[in-house]
Amino acid sequence: MEQKLIDDAFYVEEKKYGLWQSHHPDGKGIITSLTEEECVKSTRFYLKLKQDEKNGLKIETKTYSGEVGGKL
Repeated sequence: MEQKLIDDAFYVEEKKYGLWQSHHPDGKGIITSLTEEECVKSTRFYLKLKQDEKNGLKIETKTYSGEVGGKL
């Protein structure tokens, strides 16, 4: 399948069943999406977050519980 180099940072290619996958130049997969456009956008966002983490920026995450307390 044809691979397209994006931003000199990663490749995208169409896979089986019309899905799109991005991967590093070494072949390691990154993201799978339904469209090429979403694959490129999502991969850019993911790689930007990874770069920010390497540069010392802390990404804040929150965890929520779906548990409901009380008696019925």
